[in-house]
Amino acid sequence: MKTYKPLLLLAACVATVISGTACSETAQPDSLEQEVTETRLFELRTYTTHDGKLADLHQRFENHTLALFEKHGMINIGYWIPEDPGLKDNTLIYIVSHENMEAAEKSWDAFIADPEWQTAYEESRRDGPIVKNIEMVFMNRTPYSKI
Repeated sequence: MKTYKPLLLLAACVATVISGTACSETAQPDSLEQEVTETRLFELRTYTTHDGKLADLHQRFENHTLALFEKHGMINIGYWIPEDPGLKDNTLIYIVSHENMEAAEKSWDAFIADPEWQTAYEESRRDGPIVKNIEMVFMNRTPYSKI
């Protein structure tokens, strides 16, 4: 089983940067940058929900999705709600990490085929669909990035 200590440090670094604390105060940037950024592919996803369904999406992520992502090789980096008035009631933004594009495709295929996910997905949609739109961007870190 792999240890994701560098990714845990990355998550801590992201949290400290967001909170206004310098990343170097929490993580070890040299080893973190070398090990994580040279080998990881990051995926930024933005989910837009149908009206009144953001709470249902949060519940599905908290109770099912995050653990299933990890089960299928994805690393949860962070989850955010926009502050913008037009987005804060219907948008979830998150970043997960993969070893590479091939691993990302394999993880997503396994996740979607997982019977536990299929059950959680269907049960969460009993009162109608939750997600209206999904946007995704795969990203590689620049050499000057702090994470």
